[in-house]
Amino acid sequence: MELFSEVAGKEMINQESMISVVIPAYNEEKAIGDDLRKIIETLRVETCRWEIIVVEDGSQDRTAEIVSSFPGVKLIRHPYNMGGGRARNTGIMAASGDIVVITDGDGTYPVQDIPRLVRELEGCDMVVGARTREAGTMKFLRVPAKFLIRKLAEFVTGMRIPDLNSGMRAIKREALLPYLHMLPHGHSWVSTITLAFLNDGRAIKYVPIDYYPRKGKSTFHPIRDTWSYVMTIFRTMAWFNPLKIFLPLAALLLITGFGKLIADILRYDWHITSSTVVLLLGGLQVLVLGLIADMIAKRSSL
Repeated sequence: MELFSEVAGKEMINQESMISVVIPAYNEEKAIGDDLRKIIETLRVETCRWEIIVVEDGSQDRTAEIVSSFPGVKLIRHPYNMGGGRARNTGIMAASGDIVVITDGDGTYPVQDIPRLVRELEGCDMVVGARTREAGTMKFLRVPAKFLIRKLAEFVTGMRIPDLNSGMRAIKREALLPYLHMLPHGHSWVSTITLAFLNDGRAIKYVPIDYYPRKGKSTFHPIRDTWSYVMTIFRTMAWFNPLKIFLPLAALLLITGFGKLIADILRYDWHITSSTVVLLLGGLQVLVLGLIADMIAKRSSL
């Protein structure tokens, strides 16, 4: 699978395409206006049809007022803060395009690169804007945490992932819709869709993009959201590839049980202790459960 793709020249986007740009926004009055202006200026020169959908997620500032000042932008308002993932789902369900571009409204992503991502969708289901640097707050916590989470995700999928949780990506809407019901409502939405696509064998490209310091206050919580990312990986593993969880656990129990069985034979003259039986039966049960879970997962994907 191709990890990074170079820019495909300056050719225009296919005229038959319809692009829906979906932006979740929560208290983004400092950046949303500039982002919308850049997106509109960028897409105006394209020959394809396009729309911009901003999902205002219960903001307490002037976000909705600023978005409303752009006549061509569709504004959807949540009655209260439901989470960035839920806001993305709302925007995707309201989108008319066959291609959905996800980005944030906080000034961190190079929205002028949207055409690059869309052009690279040829032959794949999703193009991820892979950030070339970390510009978020609390880098001393975010960088090592994201590295460990990404390595865990690579173990789960068996593939290299340059950027697991980039918030800027272009996705074919038809490929995305079947997964909306399982995507979380918080920050881990983007990592979950990446893992789901990879585990289901859907093609993903990674295009390197820049990443800017955030305008305004971040809603990212280093401990809570890092834990959420880790749990997302395990949930996705259990959903798509449960043997990745059950096999190592079963192997640990069985190896320990057989080792203790040998020790019992040597020490107690063939008297098998109850703890040895528990380990061996536990390992067999975990193995059988894993096989059943894997069968269910494979049948569900048909």
